[in-house]
Amino acid sequence: MTEKSSAITSVDITPGSEISVTTLKSDLAELATGPLPQEYKGMLTHIEETLPATQAACDNFYKSHSQMMTVTLDITDLTPVRSIKHTLAAIERTKSALAEAQINRRKNEIKIKKKQREIDAAEDDLDREELEIEMIELMNNNMNIENSMKGAIRKMSFLMTQYRSVLDHIGKDHITEEDYEREEKRYHVMTALKQALNSARPRGGVIDEGNSIYLFDIGVNVSHAQAEVFNYLKMENELIQNGQAPSHEMTVEWLEKCADKFQDCSERFAESRGFTILDEKSLAQPEFPTLLPSSVDEEFAKLKAAAEEE
Repeated sequence: MTEKSSAITSVDITPGSEISVTTLKSDLAELATGPLPQEYKGMLTHIEETLPATQAACDNFYKSHSQMMTVTLDITDLTPVRSIKHTLAAIERTKSALAEAQINRRKNEIKIKKKQREIDAAEDDLDREELEIEMIELMNNNMNIENSMKGAIRKMSFLMTQYRSVLDHIGKDHITEEDYEREEKRYHVMTALKQALNSARPRGGVIDEGNSIYLFDIGVNVSHAQAEVFNYLKMENELIQNGQAPSHEMTVEWLEKCADKFQDCSERFAESRGFTILDEKSLAQPEFPTLLPSSVDEEFAKLKAAAEEE
């Protein structure tokens, strides 16, 4: 159909304000119980005046977590390859969510075109009015989808930055499945001792049952681990008594030393039960594309410099 419809042009669709406030004012002018009380008219005016500013502020969000929270409370892995694995998993989830949102948006666009066709063909005024409301609903849905997509794009860009950053940190341009498998021994020692240390703090220095089982399962003698935890807590207490403050970096350094000491325990324990902890012929050997320097960083630096000059 090539005719231009009057339905879309007669409904001013902007992000939220006209649909939810201006139209609401007229919709509620006369309630079933009588006229809208005066104080509600003032509230609606107040909302209408402030809504553009809040809408702009909302553009800062539309994502589940902050960047800080992502790299501290979401990706908590203590070893680099595990951190990359977690980052890649988050990238894949975000990519899937973006693809689904894109599909839903395109479906809605088709529905909007079909709805327009129905509006053009409608002869009854009430049918036309109902169809226009349904079109507004579809367009509002698309605006919400677009907001979510923008948040997901920002999140995915941030995760890509973290992927590059961790690779730079370990001096690699990619990781292999073998890298992942070989690092697992250190990862589980550090994770078990991290949890053991934190469980021991409120328990008089004694490791709890769950982490004792975890340590046993990766081949670490629990009494040996308990002695390491006691000695570390004793060192912290001595620092505090001498007016010094233990640091988080000190704890991570201790965990690294524990990994150095216990990382081969899991392999010995597996071999004692007839297992091979690493089977190289069963690993993936993909071809990795060259990871080129990001051009966005240079472009962003130019934009930032231009903005500072203004």
